[in-house]
This record gives sequence, C-alpha cells and structure tokens, in this order.
Amino acid sequence: MLQRTAWRRAVNSRPCQRLTATETRCFSIALRPANQSREQSGPSATAADAQRRPCALQYAVAGRRWSSYRQDGCARRAYATRSTPGPSPSSQESSTGPGAKDSSRSEASGESEPSLGRKMFESAATTLASIVVLGAGFAIAAYAYHKFYKMIVLKKMNNAFEPGDPVLELAAMGKGVPGSGASDPVSAAHWVQRAEQSLVDDIVAGREWGHYHLIIGEKGTGKSSMLIDAMRKIDGDGVAMFEAHADLEIFRIRLGKALDYEFHEDYIGSYFSERGPRDTTALLDIERALNKLEKVALKRRARVGKPLVVIINQMHLLRDDEDGKDLIELLQQRAEAWAAANLVTMVFNSDDYWVYERLKQLATRMEVLSIEDLPKTQAMAALQKYRQRYFGETLNQSMADQVYDRVGGRLTFLNRVAKSSDMLATCDRIVEVEKTWFLNQCWILGMEMDDDVMDQQKWASAAMVLALALVDKEDDMDKTYDPLIGHVLPTIKMHKAQEVMTRADFIRELDRLNLFTITSRADVRASSVPMHRAFKDICSEPGFRKHLEGTIQRIADIESLGRTRELVAKDLVLGGKYDIRKLAASSWSSGDGGIEVVLNQPKEEDDSKDSS
Repeated sequence: MLQRTAWRRAVNSRPCQRLTATETRCFSIALRPANQSREQSGPSATAADAQRRPCALQYAVAGRRWSSYRQDGCARRAYATRSTPGPSPSSQESSTGPGAKDSSRSEASGESEPSLGRKMFESAATTLASIVVLGAGFAIAAYAYHKFYKMIVLKKMNNAFEPGDPVLELAAMGKGVPGSGASDPVSAAHWVQRAEQSLVDDIVAGREWGHYHLIIGEKGTGKSSMLIDAMRKIDGDGVAMFEAHADLEIFRIRLGKALDYEFHEDYIGSYFSERGPRDTTALLDIERALNKLEKVALKRRARVGKPLVVIINQMHLLRDDEDGKDLIELLQQRAEAWAAANLVTMVFNSDDYWVYERLKQLATRMEVLSIEDLPKTQAMAALQKYRQRYFGETLNQSMADQVYDRVGGRLTFLNRVAKSSDMLATCDRIVEVEKTWFLNQCWILGMEMDDDVMDQQKWASAAMVLALALVDKEDDMDKTYDPLIGHVLPTIKMHKAQEVMTRADFIRELDRLNLFTITSRADVRASSVPMHRAFKDICSEPGFRKHLEGTIQRIADIESLGRTRELVAKDLVLGGKYDIRKLAASSWSSGDGGIEVVLNQPKEEDDSKDSS
C-alpha cells in the first residue's frame, strides 16, 4: 500500500518525465518469469522476489498505462494513475493485452469521434481557403506586374528619344557625315552644305511643326545625308530614324528597334497564353507600337514643349500592292492626326514618284520637299572639297568644269570621281554604266523578233520612244546649258509622256528602275546627266530610228495577226458557189427579214456519158 502510494506521488510529481532506476527495476522484476528469477538470483532470492512480485506487478501495470497515455498528452496522465487496478490475474492479463491501449484512449476521450460528413466539410473548407488565398495572391501579383510592365514599356520608348542614340553614329559612319557633337572638325570642314539644309534642320529639331513632310528626289542627291546631319546637330534628341522594307514583318522589327519596343514579346504572361504574341499580322503590331508612341509623345510634349520626330527612310522600297497601300495609309493617318495636335512630326523619304501619288490622295497637312542635283557652282565646290579630303590637293577650275560637264551635280557621282586617281576616265565609266543599264533593260529587237517576246518589246519600245522624244526636244529648247546653273535637261509633262509612249502604265516602272525620273511637279526627264548622255549616244547611232520603226511595225503586225480570223470555204474549191440574198421582212416579225445563203454545186454527168 505504501509502495503504491509512493508510485502515485512519483507520477504526480514528475509528469511527462522518464522513470527512475528503482522504478525501472521494479518493472523488470514484475515482468520477469518465475523460473528466470530463480535461475538468475538463486534460492536465496526466491523468497524476497515472491514478496516483492505483487507490488512490482502493480507498478508494471500502472507504468504501462501511464506510458501509453503519455503519448496523448499530460492531461490524461491523472486518469491513468487513478484507474490503477488491483493485483488480480484477470486485470493483469487484460492490461497487458494488445487492445489495452485503444480501449484506454476511448475511455479517456470522453466524447465520440467526428462524423464523416464533418470531416469532408472541414477538408473542403481548408482546400477552398487555400485556393482563394493562392488565387488572390497570383491575381494581385499579375496585376502589379502588368502595370509595372506597361510603365517599363513607356520608359524604354521614352529613352529611345533621349540624346546619344548609337543608331546616329552608325548612320553617320555609313553616310560619311560628321560625327555627333563637335568632335569631328575635319569631316565637318569637308561637309557639303545644301541650300535645303536649314529647312531640314528646323524640321528635325522640332522647330517646324503642324505638318508632316515628304522628301522626294533622285537616288544619290543627298537626302538621307541631310537628315543625318540635322540629327547630328541636336545629338538625336527627340528623333528616331529607321529604314523601310518591302516585307512588313521586317518593317515591324525595324520600327520596334527604333522605338525600343518589343511588341509584348518579353511579356511573361505570354508563357501562359495559348496563342503567342506574334500570332497576329504585322499591321496590328505596327498599330500597337504607334499607340504606345502616342502616349510617350503626350508626356514629352507636356515636359519639353516640342513634338517628337520620326523619320522613315527609303519609302520607295515598299511594294506597290495592297499591303504596301495599307501600310502607307496607316502611317499617313497617324501623321495627319499627330501633325494637327503637334505631337509627332513624321518625315518620309522616297526616291520614286508613286509614293507621292499615294500620299497625295489623302494629304491635307503634307509638305513636299524636292531635292535635285546641285547647280554648277555648288557642284564644283563640292568636288573640290571631296578631292581635298581624299587626296589633300586643290582641284583646278578647268578639271572641275570637265567633270561637271560629264556627270553633272549628282553628289554620289562627284564623290566617286573625287576618290579616283583618273577622274575623267571615271566619268566616262559612269556614263558607260548608265548606258549599259538602259540597254539591258530596254533594247529593241527589230523586225525579226519572235512573237513570244511581244509584251516585253512593247515596254522596251515605249522607253526608247520616250528617250528619243527627250533627245529631239533639245532642238526646241532655248538653251541646254547655263554658265551658272549648269545642265538644263529636257523635260516632258507626265501626261504628254504617256501620250508619246501610247501607254499609261509603263512610266512608273521606268521611274522605279532609275531610267527616267518623275519630279514632284510631274515632269519626266532622264534620271541623271550621265543617263541623258547615254540617251543621246544611243539615238545618234546609225540606223537607230529605222530599227525602232521596224520594231514598232513588227509589234503592230503581231497584234494584227492576233486580231485576224481566217475563214476557209472548201465548197468553192470543188466548183460550187453561194447564192446570198436578203429576205423580205414578214408582217409578224420586226426588223429585217435576214440573209439566206444557198450552196449551188455543179451537176455531175452520168457515168454512161463519160464512158461514151
């Protein structure tokens, strides 16, 4: 009794702790079999063990229950110690059985387990709460990223109009204009200043607003160089420039590079979308980029007070088809709206006349700037600057006059001649190259040509007729050369040129091939002075006019054969004849009675007569 009381005190005083060595020894003695105790302790310890066994059993049973309930928490420990049974064999067997632990837990719980429905409801509530928390977290993060991404897009596009654009340096190196700033005084000293440069400077610097501009002129007259030089003077501040292309996808990429816009290709939300950001047309992407540009222009207009400038170079590279027309219309609509609001000044640069025709249809705020060859005095000064730059020598006046007489005031020709050691030979090669180009495209084949090449020969003969008309018009001009202005090339109005060629659809293609030029005033002339010299050489060849007339006659004969239908009457060959008479009109029919055709064949003689 005293030992059991000591056990309870020990348990109550040390909750949730390990047993002492004495208690552990009592448990081991209680659980030890009788024969094992006698063998290990001997005869002398048998009596003492028998006296201690009942008490040890009580300790063992109580210890097992306590250790079992100890796993459920210290709150159930008191119940285990109070319900310690007496040393009866039945209680010992039941307490040491395999179901003692589960029965003790069910008795100690004091309440029944939750039902299956309640468990399902708790699991569903937990899952729903987790989904709501995760969904709300993702939604907030996605919205924050979306807003942040839009802010970054506008910031990147705004940085594209900041000073120091590397595209300006690359373009300056390619065009040979001075570098940005005043760091290249040598190149600036040899730079050719045109009369139109001041107006271009005002346009690019944002001092000329309220309009959008089309710069048109022949290839090699210095249009792009003037634009780049104007950008150099302001270090590209507020200006973006890129080259056009016939493929709209490439045009889209170049526009994005100039504006530093990725068309949402770097947006992380595209990873989770079924359709990628490029599964659309190029025109829609260009429209999206222009929408972003409009937002940037609004903010910059409020901060700086002047519009942005976007330059699209080489607009003539666009195809003259439905896609090209749609792109030009899209750009012109934006240019008109932005020019009215003083947000963005669009500048289009083109070599061909057809771009002007497309823009002219919807133009209300467009200004046209025509760039032509330099007059004689400026051309000779430019040649002397080029020669001084490349060879460090001063060109005499006589040599400069001879060079101008051969190639005129085209800057690209003057630059090529100035780089050569033998300038006059280079001039002759330029004229020969232009002549070869024209002959390869437009030479006529004469009376012996095959009918399969008739369509190409129509185009070639029309070009030759126009070239001959330009050469013949020199005889009607008062002068073809001015001491101050230089060459005065003969021109024909565009509608008269179409009348001379008897075709209205050939002249624009000739302009694209740089054989003829259509100016902004719709005047048609040779594309350059070397090309006009080539016209004169070709038309002055012996027998050229007769050869041209023979080609035209052959074309007419082929067309006449195509319009002629052959009717063969075999009955006339056999000796028959047709009686054709007009029928009288009947009372019940309206109009003429018609025509009756009767075949009369000769009568065949009898065989008997033939035999006789």
